[in-house]
Amino acid sequence: MEHINVVISGFGPYEDVESNPAYEVPAALAGRGLGERGDERDDALRDVEVSITATRLPISFGSAWPTLLKTIEAVNPDIVIATGLKQASHGIRLERCAINVMDASRPDADNALPTRLPIDAQGPAAYWTRLPLRSILADFTRDGIPASLSSDAGTFVCNSLFYNLLNWSSSQPRVLSGFVNFPMLTDADGTDGAQLGLPMNQQIEAGRDVVREAVRYYLQPSSSDILLE
Repeated sequence: MEHINVVISGFGPYEDVESNPAYEVPAALAGRGLGERGDERDDALRDVEVSITATRLPISFGSAWPTLLKTIEAVNPDIVIATGLKQASHGIRLERCAINVMDASRPDADNALPTRLPIDAQGPAAYWTRLPLRSILADFTRDGIPASLSSDAGTFVCNSLFYNLLNWSSSQPRVLSGFVNFPMLTDADGTDGAQLGLPMNQQIEAGRDVVREAVRYYLQPSSSDILLE
């Protein structure tokens, strides 16, 4: 049986946010696993053991990536999925690229306030995700989970973490990585598409879809699964 290691990160508490799905969902996936599915698409996963490790990161330009890297070095994962919180979103946002800039409008947890600075002065202007966004979106559609593609992870700590993660994974021979933003938690489901946020059960299922499709892509990569436009 093939074994796939997955690391999925989330952030600690956000100001004025009582329950942060960017931590709650990774913790749930690590504790409950991928669950069971009854369709033929899971044939590829039946002989695969998937281990999920969740890690909690500080909302800090200086500490978020080193904290995640410490977990990566301890676990030696095949797939790394970083997650964040998009408070004004109606559904899940799949981030396509990370840009090489820090431009904070508010201080981070360490009271750092970088303004129009590169994350890596020697690095490229941007990196593209290494997750199979097309397949993930197809799963979301099937499961009735509101979602959209996003080309802007902002210029705060989320984007900085995303950029550092992709910069690291670009030098790895076979590691998939990417970034997913969750919306706020709400009690009502998101089927009407009008409200902000999604309930916990939909967000957990979305996280499972992301991990499942990343594992499938890791086992059988296809360039058509990487949706950039």
